[in-house]
Order: sequence, then structure tokens, then C-alpha cells
Amino acid sequence: KKSEQELKDEEIELFTKYYMEWKGGKKSDNISYTNIPRFYYRLPAEDEILLQKLREESRAVFLQRKSRELLDNEELQNLWFLLDKHQTSPMIGEEAMINYENFLKVGEKAGPKCKQFFTAKIFAKLLHNDPYGRISIMQFFNYVMRKG
Repeated sequence: KKSEQELKDEEIELFTKYYMEWKGGKKSDNISYTNIPRFYYRLPAEDEILLQKLREESRAVFLQRKSRELLDNEELQNLWFLLDKHQTSPMIGEEAMINYENFLKVGEKAGPKCKQFFTAKIFAKLLHNDPYGRISIMQFFNYVMRKG
């Protein structure tokens, strides 16, 4: 039979073991924890020149990639021409409108950079109280210029 002190020691030992497992002090067997990506990297210190150069270069490459995705002036003019060519009558005052069918046709002809703007979600976002289910060409074009 164990003494009272031995029982208390055993109890504290078990408590500590289970508490550490529960708190995460001991590595878990759950493999999903190893798949969580790291989302924070500290900024390199002044004396870490190589890491600073790597950070600058990766930022430059990122910005170049993003700028290639932007529409240039010629592509914007082409998009406006296509939207104007496929407008759906009747006009509302001076406002040219386009229905979803023609919107998709323009999306096919506009080119790969514009493809991201020709979705049902964007059409629905710009759809207001038009009785014919159309959106304003000018509103859509302004949306592309702001987002692109």
C-alpha cells in the first residue's frame, strides 16, 4: 500500500502530464498542425544584408507581376470599343447599357487580362433597378479601371 505522500506525488505527476498534453507542451500526434503555413516573418535586421536584398528582390518581382496584370491604355480602349459595340438598347438617357448575354460575348473577345472581370458575380454587383436586367457600360468600365 502506498503512503499518502506517494499518492500525492503520483497525482501531481499525472496532473502535470495531462495538463502539459492539454496545453500543448507535448507535441501532438495530430498531423494537421504541421500543415498550417507560417504567416509572419520578421523583418531582416540591418546587419542581415542578404535577407534584406532577398526581400527587396521578391517585392520587386511581385510588383512586376502585378503590373503585368494591369490593363494598358490600348487594352482599355479595346474594352471600351467592345462594350460600346455590344450595348443593349434602349439607352437610359445618355447611359449605354449591356445585358448579361452581350456582357459574356464581350468577355470572350476582350482577352485574357480582362477575363477576371466578366463574371456573374461582378455583373450582379453592378446590376441595379434596370427593368431589362442590364448594367451600365460606364459603371462597368469604371469598375474595371478601379479594380484593374
